[in-house]
Amino acid sequence: MQENDLIVMTPDAREVTWDAEVDVLVIGCGGCGLTAALSAAQAGASVLVLEKEDKAGGNTSLSQGMIPAAGTRIQREAGVKDSPETMAADILEKNHHESDPNLTRHVAEESGRMVDWLTDDLGIPLHLVTNFLYPGHSCHRIHAPNNTKGTFLVNALLAAAARYDGIDIAYGAPARRLIVRSTDQAVLGAEVDIEGVGLNRARAGKTILALNGFGANPEMVAQYIPDMDGAYYFGHEGNTGEGILWGQALGAELVHMASYQSHGSVAHPHGTLLTWAVISLGGYQVNTRAQRFVNEDHGYSEHALDVLAQPEGVAVEIFDERIYNAVKEYEDFQKCVEMGAVKRGNTIEDLAVVFGLDSEALRATHEDFQKAAREGVADAIGRTDVKQPISPPLFGVKVTGALFHTQGGLKVDENGRVVRQGGGLIPNLYAGGGTASGFSGNGGSGYLSANGLLAALTLGRLAGLHAGKIASSGG
Repeated sequence: MQENDLIVMTPDAREVTWDAEVDVLVIGCGGCGLTAALSAAQAGASVLVLEKEDKAGGNTSLSQGMIPAAGTRIQREAGVKDSPETMAADILEKNHHESDPNLTRHVAEESGRMVDWLTDDLGIPLHLVTNFLYPGHSCHRIHAPNNTKGTFLVNALLAAAARYDGIDIAYGAPARRLIVRSTDQAVLGAEVDIEGVGLNRARAGKTILALNGFGANPEMVAQYIPDMDGAYYFGHEGNTGEGILWGQALGAELVHMASYQSHGSVAHPHGTLLTWAVISLGGYQVNTRAQRFVNEDHGYSEHALDVLAQPEGVAVEIFDERIYNAVKEYEDFQKCVEMGAVKRGNTIEDLAVVFGLDSEALRATHEDFQKAAREGVADAIGRTDVKQPISPPLFGVKVTGALFHTQGGLKVDENGRVVRQGGGLIPNLYAGGGTASGFSGNGGSGYLSANGLLAALTLGRLAGLHAGKIASSGG
């Protein structure tokens, strides 16, 4: 056998001593991995899930559990008219038509089936977010747990997986290298370093890379996303990019490696997300000079660079009690309150004192914002979505911009199979989540709200269904 840091090459599977054999091996136990495992098991496959951390979740557990989907039962019952065509058009408009149009439309088509499967087949309760419209979406299609927390979604998927005898999950079990047949580059399985056991080799008919991206790998961030080099990283520390590196070592095509999702509303220095709903419901931001600096309504991902470009790389987000009450049930917002990030003032001058801003300058900025809101016209920087002024008491949070997760990765087909450079497929290898390229085009401005879980869950389901069906039938 030939070995390097990423791949073990063998001329034949019989040359390897295998410690376990399954139909489908899933590497990563976040939203993508659990969705893939459940789908493969439902297709009749035996499944082993490897998770390098001591618990499931990854970036999904850090998210708000929001899933965009078109044509769902929940939408129909709420009287929302939507279609996969409309959803795909929204995604492509946001990413400047840079994602693969056919795959984008296919994922939009499958998104509704995926959410119906979560709710109606697996019994996971989700609701439609209708109290505001996230930037870039032309209708209400964000489905979320009631507490808008990804840990609920992960736990619900784990509970569903526990009902299947054919799914085994190994924690503290990082995959170290893929095992590959040298004659045709077919993936045969992986080496896994199981905590307390040692190195094992797992053989599988199909292998699904369900890891996230490379946000926690500073060298890869500096190489592919220099805009975010040195920025605060808000994602899971396990996102070190090995899935992408494995695929690259096998000749996979890499797509949109400069793509990422960031956020311009992370409480500073607390490191807790302040939900973007504060802005969507009519809040605004000022820099340390008490000046607004950009139309906040353009999207939370690209807004991170706007905040980071300000003095000290921070801003103050200002809102009122109406907005406070609308978001107070969000778990992320509750954490901001508990950590003391949310400050209260009876007047705008009170907030100026709390955050060390020039009172006269902040009053002038606030009055301009209020005047445009009262008159229902565009303000000085072109924002038009604010329908009413904000009223005392007022609240403020100091925020910064942060990198959440990367969006570039391996090119996959409509079944999640990994595509080679120059065409063709890497035999037996699938990818989803942050290991596969998402639907945000190139850079940070193409990220449409909740695109991360769209790619993770939908590609995970597609990969699991296809891999499970083929592997369980001996293909």
